[in-house]
Amino acid sequence: MKNLSEILSKAKSFIKRYHLYIFKDVALFILITVVVHFSYRFWVKKMHYWPIKTTINNLESNMSKVVYYHSAWFVENVLNIEITCIDQTKTMYFVNNGYISVNRGCSGFKPILQFIILMMFFTGSLKNKLWFIPLGVLAVHLTNLFRIIGLSVVITKWPEYWDFSHDYLFRPFFYVVIFLMWVWWVEKLAYPKKEKKAAN
Repeated sequence: MKNLSEILSKAKSFIKRYHLYIFKDVALFILITVVVHFSYRFWVKKMHYWPIKTTINNLESNMSKVVYYHSAWFVENVLNIEITCIDQTKTMYFVNNGYISVNRGCSGFKPILQFIILMMFFTGSLKNKLWFIPLGVLAVHLTNLFRIIGLSVVITKWPEYWDFSHDYLFRPFFYVVIFLMWVWWVEKLAYPKKEKKAAN
């Protein structure tokens, strides 16, 4: 135990001496994000405990319905893209025979969970977290709507880019938004002003 405290003390003095606070925060962000990502994947594939499994499945199902209805409304009424909706399967069919099915994996539950856990474990006052976490959840939900709506445009105008857009463009965009929300938190809200002055 003594050795561990010595190591932590040396690490803190090293970080302070070379002004590496931002790298410490970035490393913590990456660690929490990666741990939550792989823990969730492991849980989905291996862990099937009632009532947690049922609760998560219901949450994902209900969230995917919300995403489906909101994005279908926007695509049809704002973008004026002609679609046929099958509500039972949460599927939008397009005139070029393409379709988008909003399943549980499209609910945005995992990115929202990642953001909430990140904020719970990260430093900062509870008072700020009580408004910042709901704001972040809303931002991630809007990002998910943007993703489905963007994919609707891609499948209509550039169907050959569907796979690339789905896997490499819109999916990583979640992490960009979460990262930007986290940067805002660290830069503006996480540390009291006195601590920032002391660090400088």
